Amino acid sequence: MKRYLLNIFTLVLLVLTPLLQAKSLPNIKILATGGTIAGAGNSPTDTNYTSGQIKPEQLTGQIYEIEDIANISAEQIAAIGSQNLNNTLLLQLAQRINTLLASEKVDGVVITHGTDTLEETAYFLKLTVKSNKPVVLTGAMRPATAISADGPLNLLNAIVVASAETSKNRGVLVAINGAVMDARDVTKMNTTNVQTFQSPNFGNLGFIPGWLSRALTG
Repeated sequence: MKRYLLNIFTLVLLVLTPLLQAKSLPNIKILATGGTIAGAGNSPTDTNYTSGQIKPEQLTGQIYEIEDIANISAEQIAAIGSQNLNNTLLLQLAQRINTLLASEKVDGVVITHGTDTLEETAYFLKLTVKSNKPVVLTGAMRPATAISADGPLNLLNAIVVASAETSKNRGVLVAINGAVMDARDVTKMNTTNVQTFQSPNFGNLGFIPGWLSRALTG
């Protein structure tokens, strides 16, 4: 009987071990700086809004099944429009990222950022972050309270990119509107279009299909 039970126990371990390993999710830290992605207006059709009003926990709470992609924690660095980002905040952001990525408990960082100076911050972090772990910036062209707000999907895609093994050793990335771009070449081309961010000189590094995050969860 003991031998029979031991064999059953061994069989259960053989079956469960791959499943448990498959559920080992990366630990992704979200650093929020404000911007349109966290903006709030008086109505879904109001073009006037205030940046940085929505907490990062509220943003992640809008993402369907995010818990199947990564273990998420969030931290508010600033709550401003990115046009007001200064050198002090940039240095604080870079220092915080380097501290986080030096920990074995953090596998990647996602930064929510206003679009006005997103490309400048991305390039600054490319020069100052000293880690091979993924650092991904994202933002939105429509505030969180708007009809068809693009922030939740952009944030989801940024988390997917930061969670991917293939994002390591690629420097700072920007994930927005389904595209992945290098911080060196990303440029904002339009003040209203959700497709505003492009890499005109070198092209995108990749794209994120709409079904990808679901596929990653099995």
